[in-house]
Amino acid sequence: MAPSTSQVITCKAAVAWGAGEPLVMEEVEVSPPQPMEIRIKVVSTSLCRSDLSAWESHAIFPRIFGHEASGIVESVGLGVTEFKEGDHVLTVFIGECMTCRQCTSGKSNVCQVLGLERRGLMHSDQKTRFSIKGKPVYHYCAVSSFSEYTVIHSGCAVKVSPHAPLEKICLLSCGVAAGLGAAWNVADVSKGSTVVIFGLGTVGLSVAQAAKLRGASRIIGVDNNPQKCENAKAFGVTEVVDPNSCEEPIAQVIKRITDGGADFSFECVGDTDMITTALQSCCDGWGLTVTLGVPKAKPEMSAHYGLLLMGRTLKGSLFGGWKPKSDLPSLVEKYVNKEIKIDDYITHNLPFDDINKAFNLMKEGKCLRCVIHMQR
Repeated sequence: MAPSTSQVITCKAAVAWGAGEPLVMEEVEVSPPQPMEIRIKVVSTSLCRSDLSAWESHAIFPRIFGHEASGIVESVGLGVTEFKEGDHVLTVFIGECMTCRQCTSGKSNVCQVLGLERRGLMHSDQKTRFSIKGKPVYHYCAVSSFSEYTVIHSGCAVKVSPHAPLEKICLLSCGVAAGLGAAWNVADVSKGSTVVIFGLGTVGLSVAQAAKLRGASRIIGVDNNPQKCENAKAFGVTEVVDPNSCEEPIAQVIKRITDGGADFSFECVGDTDMITTALQSCCDGWGLTVTLGVPKAKPEMSAHYGLLLMGRTLKGSLFGGWKPKSDLPSLVEKYVNKEIKIDDYITHNLPFDDINKAFNLMKEGKCLRCVIHMQR
């Protein structure tokens, strides 16, 4: 397909100028897509905990956050054959080039070409596509969906059915898919097993949904937010434990109530100390701990070697092991066929102008997912 004839677009974006500072609605210039890139009109985008963590940290500024999004292709760059104007897409924070060693291994979804982008630049030329009065504004996770228009690498977009509601399926571009995949692809939760989940946000509750669908007999949720504990059973959690109400370490509580530890434990908090606790909470011999959270501080973890010596396994999970282009269309289809739930994770729907309210709600632990809707 010939590239679209596109020009610089001026549009509204929520720009972060400093760590923890409220986002400011600015007029930004969005460059045309370069070779193998597409420019999309964002339809819906949801706030993920990693957006919040990066915004609170001393990261690169000015920056446009947002990575969990859906949109419509506005124009395509040279060499793009997979997409055309008008296609409905999900954005993804890790791409799939289809040709690198990782992509062709059949063992991994960690693309060597389009992996996690941490410098606020495009994969292709290490430049930005956003600017304000000629000065660069940096990207986030190579997506930057807190803007009415954004440019992404074509390998970081997934074409989806035009019949799937974009305002719902945007959650599959990160949080819900990450939790489902951690249980199905990474842990391979088995029927009749005991599962413990640390952190009952969107990701943890997606693990719960997946474990329930696999037939887990007990799904124990651990969280110190009473509201999250109260809502968790709707997603498949069979019992909840609030660490603040326990007189003994939470790992000992889990081992006591599960006769020696859970078959599977999932760390969905983003706390390396909690990874150790999760590892301690699964059983000897075959206990498997999966860590999904992104630590806000202290990236190093420590654990007694005896935990591993006794047969436990610790695995990491990035995006639930899903290969975006290969696997996400089938998840969208499962949602359309009512085989998985998404709607229940959406606790708030907000117009783009209220994006700072979404950040406040997540900081206060008063939401699962806030979906932010762009003006049509």
